[in-house]
Amino acid sequence: MPDIVDADAYVARLLATPRPGGENVLAFYEHRLGVICTDPRMLLIPLDDHLVHRGDGVFETLKYVGGRLYQVGPHFERMERSAAAIYLAPPCPWDAVAALTLDVCRAGGSDTGLVRVIVGRGPGGFGIDPAECPTPSLTIVAYRFHPRPAEAFAKGVTAFRTSIPAKQNYLARIKSIDYLPNVLMRREATERGEDYPVCYDDKGFLAEGATENICLVDAQGRFIVPELNNALRGTTLMRAVELIQGEIEVVFASVREEAVATAREMMILGTTNDCLSIVRYNGAAVGDGKPGPVSRMIKERIVADIAANGMVI
Repeated sequence: MPDIVDADAYVARLLATPRPGGENVLAFYEHRLGVICTDPRMLLIPLDDHLVHRGDGVFETLKYVGGRLYQVGPHFERMERSAAAIYLAPPCPWDAVAALTLDVCRAGGSDTGLVRVIVGRGPGGFGIDPAECPTPSLTIVAYRFHPRPAEAFAKGVTAFRTSIPAKQNYLARIKSIDYLPNVLMRREATERGEDYPVCYDDKGFLAEGATENICLVDAQGRFIVPELNNALRGTTLMRAVELIQGEIEVVFASVREEAVATAREMMILGTTNDCLSIVRYNGAAVGDGKPGPVSRMIKERIVADIAANGMVI
């Protein structure tokens, strides 16, 4: 039988326990305590928070580079929509959540990183009824960003059609904590030795990647965005559309897998990589098998946009 201990002995044991990945945690805020901490050993969420055992919560991940936090407005607008969709609100106003996010980034002591903002239903029990949770939870974590090397963007990446189907349309448009299908997609990619999975909906239309939007440049040179019926409305995707509007025709359309065969380019768009070319799909070359001019242009413009319009932390 394990030892039965008091709080002091328990905390001592906790502090002595190895924390995998702790070296990447820069700082975090936990709303119940109301303080920012820089010791990753104390980064804990109550097990009875419905966030943990029911996946009942929403989140956003923002990137900051060179001391500038990117897409603050779009990320928090989407988070507010996601929270409203599951009848959830943070334990303080949204503008306070945004301000706290900046505080956590500053406290981390690095000018480059990622910051995860999580709002959960809160602790209160192990049932399924949200009513047993009196106060929502809020956790904000700044952690190290390990970007892909420049050579990866020059070379491009591979992708394949995953066996995991796209989420139901109403769930796909909510950035909830429940990422089990996304996790299984990522696992399948690793097992197959591929870089990125691509999922399709029940009608056979292209939806999204595990954590990214997928777009094409078709044979006519148009920028094709799969209709966002079974995919999250990506902040990077929508900003990319704004950055190329007027120079390249942008078309939102239903996309079947056959369209990849005639596409000039295929790419992923997301917070961590900005824009990254897919040069092989299901083992076959996309276009000429090299990163194309549109994906390179979008990457360059997003990098410049971060420097010019990111919020100074």
